[in-house]
Order: sequence, then C-alpha cells, then structure tokens
Amino acid sequence: MLEVDEKGLDEMDRKILETILYKFDGGPVGIKTLAMVVNEEPDTIEEVYEPYLLQQGFINRTPKGRAATHLLYKYFSEELPVAAQGELPL
Repeated sequence: MLEVDEKGLDEMDRKILETILYKFDGGPVGIKTLAMVVNEEPDTIEEVYEPYLLQQGFINRTPKGRAATHLLYKYFSEELPVAAQGELPL
C-alpha cells in the first residue's frame, strides 16, 4: 500500500528530498546524480516527482541542479544553514 503523508509525499518523494538535504547538504545536485543515488530514471524524477516537489516549494531548480528550500528544512525539522538564511559566510 502506498503511504502518503500529510504533505502528500510518498516514499520516493521523501527519498529524493532526504537525498538532497542530507547526502548533498541541501544541494544543488544534478538530476543524473540524484537519479543514480535514489535508483530512479532521471526522466521519471523530472516528469513524475519533481513537478509536485517544486509546486509545494520543497526544492528549487537552479542552473547547477536541485536545491533544498527553507520549507524542506522545516519539513525535516532541520535548522537552515547560515548562508541559506541570507547571511554571508565568513
């Protein structure tokens, strides 16, 4: 049975988001690299999973790849990195 959480995310959605957030420190990460890590085809991620994740504001598409937003950090109850809060790194 497909388990969907209160935000409408299924297991693969969460796997994609966890990979961006934890394995790639919030990104950016390229679609081919992301697909390889989550064991899914790049086209499937782009056509099936990514539209909803973008629409819900969990990720952004950048020229360098997919990156976590503040909503993704909040979803996993993680603190935003200082640079993501708009402060300049030292």
